Amino acid sequence: MPQFLVVGAGAALGAVARYLLSAALGGGMLPLLLINILGSALMGYFRPGPFWGTGVLGGFTSFATFAFLTSEAHWTVALAYVLATIIGCVGGYLAGDKLR
Repeated sequence: MPQFLVVGAGAALGAVARYLLSAALGGGMLPLLLINILGSALMGYFRPGPFWGTGVLGGFTSFATFAFLTSEAHWTVALAYVLATIIGCVGGYLAGDKLR
């Protein structure tokens, strides 16, 4: 199967999982932050290949929604959210890698 179909199928599954989890958590900035940190930690722990990594976890996490929510927020909230996302996601990846 071509690589783009493998990654695309994984991304579709990841996006559905993100949508369902975000909806269950009430949507908004905090659930997306938690989802992005979780996705980063899973990436660090499993170091998955194209289907699970680029596909599923790439679809599960969301930079586009992060950018949209940040652009709609007051600058102080946006700054705090950007810092929390950077620190949380890098920290999540490193923690996942360390637990490996």
